[in-house]
Amino acid sequence: MADERTPLKRLIGGAAGKLSKARGLETVGDLLEFWPRRYLEHTSDLSSLHVGMYVVVVADVKTATTRRMHKRRGEMLSVTITDGRNEVDLAFFSSYGHRDVLLPGVTAVFAGEVGIYRGRWQLAHPAYQVLEGGLGSQAADRGPIPVYLQVKGMQNWAVAECVRLVLEHLDEVPEPLPASVRVRHGLPGRLEALKGIHVPRDLREAERARLRFRYEEAFVFQVLLAQRRARQAAARTRGRVPREGGLLAAFDARLPFELTAGQRAVGETLAQELSRDVPMNRLLQGEVGSGKTVIALRAMLAAVDAGGQAALLAPTEVLAAQHHRSVTTMLGDLARGGMLDGSEIGTRVALLTGSQSAAARRHNLLDAASGDAGIVIGTHALIQEHVQFQDLALVVVDEQHRFGVEERDALRGKASQPPHVLVMTATPIPRTVTMTVFGDMETSTLTELPRGRSPIVTHVVPTDRPGWVQRTWERIAEEVRGGRQAYVVCPRIGDDGAARRSSSSPDDEELGVPPAEDGEVAPREMASVYAVDAALRENPALDGLTIAVLHGRMAAEDKDSVMAAFTRGEVDVLVSTTVIEVGVDVANATVMVVMDADRFGLSQLHQLRGRVGRGRHPGLCLLLTASDTEAARERLDAVAATTDGFELARLDLELRGTGDVLSGRQSGGGRSGRGMGRGSFRFLSLVRDEETILQARDAATELVTGDPELAQHPDLGAAVRDWVDEEQAAFLEKG
Repeated sequence: MADERTPLKRLIGGAAGKLSKARGLETVGDLLEFWPRRYLEHTSDLSSLHVGMYVVVVADVKTATTRRMHKRRGEMLSVTITDGRNEVDLAFFSSYGHRDVLLPGVTAVFAGEVGIYRGRWQLAHPAYQVLEGGLGSQAADRGPIPVYLQVKGMQNWAVAECVRLVLEHLDEVPEPLPASVRVRHGLPGRLEALKGIHVPRDLREAERARLRFRYEEAFVFQVLLAQRRARQAAARTRGRVPREGGLLAAFDARLPFELTAGQRAVGETLAQELSRDVPMNRLLQGEVGSGKTVIALRAMLAAVDAGGQAALLAPTEVLAAQHHRSVTTMLGDLARGGMLDGSEIGTRVALLTGSQSAAARRHNLLDAASGDAGIVIGTHALIQEHVQFQDLALVVVDEQHRFGVEERDALRGKASQPPHVLVMTATPIPRTVTMTVFGDMETSTLTELPRGRSPIVTHVVPTDRPGWVQRTWERIAEEVRGGRQAYVVCPRIGDDGAARRSSSSPDDEELGVPPAEDGEVAPREMASVYAVDAALRENPALDGLTIAVLHGRMAAEDKDSVMAAFTRGEVDVLVSTTVIEVGVDVANATVMVVMDADRFGLSQLHQLRGRVGRGRHPGLCLLLTASDTEAARERLDAVAATTDGFELARLDLELRGTGDVLSGRQSGGGRSGRGMGRGSFRFLSLVRDEETILQARDAATELVTGDPELAQHPDLGAAVRDWVDEEQAAFLEKG
């Protein structure tokens, strides 16, 4: 369509300013992608009404009278409308603007909620549009009425009329779906679909249009991912094959446990991909405690055996330190290469964090640059400019979603040639999300738990049952007396004896607590680490127990000290924020209490409870909640009912929405109600539309194989470019 970017004012006059100011709709294309949220079916029958019903009705004005009100100033307008057989009263408590319009004999569309007054049906202050006016004389014969997001200064039908007028003047629009694809799946053309979604003859036509746009979203995004896969397949690097009798063989020989069948299979896959000259780009996901760290360590040892180095990027200092302790413990003398007590075939494992002492940092930087440290573990400190590697062969990113584009790219850029990449996530991802968000990566999934892992039982504890709450603390005391330990997780840090912060403080945002959305009642103040710590110290049930706190605002050395003490068993109860959500592995911890559990997502709760039951004793997770809403209780009951993280992830996706699939933002923050663009799906559901995504993926792969740069499909190429902004394009190009 040549006039796709024609300013709206050339077509719809004075409405352009309101649409631009209220919703950022500047062009014809913007307006056409201002999708209806729902539809109202109007009727000319007033015989089947009930109180509370929202009706849209075409009717005639029978009578209209004004009278002065007794208890307030001004005139009231009373109107009676009729369908020829039945009548409904309309009440306007100010006649201004209505009395000269709603005259006997006028036909209009009326919309409002049905009430009853003095035994007669009534609509109080209904919205209406006279049919002889802007909607045209054919409005009564049209199909369902589209309902749009509110545009300040405009009635809904005025917006609908703007869209209708635009559509009437268009002969063609850009068509991103090739004709062969549309024919194969029985999809309408884009212009037909636009008319079907904005001015449908019936709801079936609107749904057919929605199916078209659902497939379009899936197809355009899958084309984008197919292009990325094609570029990756063309890149070349150095294959890494471990030497015989090296670190990997020595490590495998001393493993104190047997790898699961799943771990062995994934390990073989990684070994094959590391040996190739095409850079590995693989996502490794698995249930809590499924043994991803061992898999990653074996891959890193293979890279070191082949003469290279491996870097592991962790999102927090607590997790980086935990990885460092775990790796060095598992390797033993293999991690002390060049030292008196080290293995002659060993290497070194360096740790780089932002809060290290200058001396420790210099030492670790030298080990990384010289190659003496075959494995380098760290946080964002790894990607700083002065960090160098002798030969970076493998990059392992833990919890990838916590890193930005520039951070991941900076680490990959430290290699002299494209490194192999392994991304790990402990958050189970439904298949549809994996195919879509990580569609440019090969995926391995661990579902089998290692032998010896104990079951975890989860219960919901309402805080309006004081006896149950007290029993929670008594249960912790019983576990501690049995020689075990407990976590208490809070959504907020709070203040150490100072004034309490509100629940929307920056602390909560960094800890993953969802803020109140516009229009919501401000949430109650949530439990904080310091407040809970103080209360537990005063609780007689916990008398004599050693209690410590842990959170992200603590100095690094303090966090390390507390975590080390808890690992050694010197702390009985650790009151913490979600910094212990992933990676923390203390086999002796058997109980977790989550305060204000309703404020966490289902997958996050699943991750948290995965910190217990990691040894030979069964785990217990108690979810405390003060919420009395049915939805919150259903969510928590779902967590208690299953330990299947993938099922919970699917349910979490249904409840919380897809959001922005390129940046991890949750739904609700999109582009002013516009349609496809900027990384958000408007029609496609990653829960419901698995078959659509599969079909689109196959079709996209076939098309890109024959036309990698979309030279024969310019409209599709434009749609792919428009789908992401510059930052998100960089995410896909580099991440």
